[in-house]
Amino acid sequence: MRIGKQDNAYSSICTSDAETITVRGEDLCADLIGKIDFTSYFWLLVTGQRPTEDQRFFANAMLVALAEHGLVPSVVAARMTYAAAPEALQGAVAAGLLGCGSVVLGSAETAGHFLADIVTRAQTDGDMKRAAIEVIKELRAHRKPVPGFGHPQHSGGDPRANLLLKLAKEHGAAQRHIAALETVAEVLPEAIGRELPVNINGAIPAILLDIDFPLASLKAISILARTAGLIGHLTEEAERPIGFILSGKAAEAIEYQPAS
Repeated sequence: MRIGKQDNAYSSICTSDAETITVRGEDLCADLIGKIDFTSYFWLLVTGQRPTEDQRFFANAMLVALAEHGLVPSVVAARMTYAAAPEALQGAVAAGLLGCGSVVLGSAETAGHFLADIVTRAQTDGDMKRAAIEVIKELRAHRKPVPGFGHPQHSGGDPRANLLLKLAKEHGAAQRHIAALETVAEVLPEAIGRELPVNINGAIPAILLDIDFPLASLKAISILARTAGLIGHLTEEAERPIGFILSGKAAEAIEYQPAS
């Protein structure tokens, strides 16, 4: 039984023979190992092109910005999983990544589509403000939050986002998607009745899209960065476990209520 498209039976990522391994058209041993940093290699794997200096700089900056933020849900899930199955490091890492969605960790992807939509609509008449208000109103009509804005802890502004956007302007990387992000921040009081600060998941897609990272792969930056953070937490969990403490505190915090 045929399922889905079956007319593109090829891959452009990697091939190998008895003597060589070729990745994105480059010889792994002759051209890449020992000659390219991992961030640049990640960019090459995803896009098929080696990054420019600015692309490499910002990919590095974002990976560092996202890798660690304390005992967030992905970390708690990973550490509790590892406490229960210490023989399965890979399972604990996977547990931490499986919640990468529209609310936590994967929200940069949602924000990226949001900003790209504004940029596309603004191309018709050049009115970014009109496009931003239009898209925000559509979100609110469906009771959806404005992606890339607000933070439960950094209510005065996400310091990571502020720094990344500052760096983008200093490097001349601020283009249409950062303009869309800034326009949203400007019109929010009018559109929803209050200001909200830009968070890290608003800054990251705005910058990445402006430096030509593919929209379809925006979540990859968050996944790669958080994987590094999770491995750090799980190494600590193996040496000084708190997974069962987290589980016990969860049980203490939730009151049993009989079904009515």
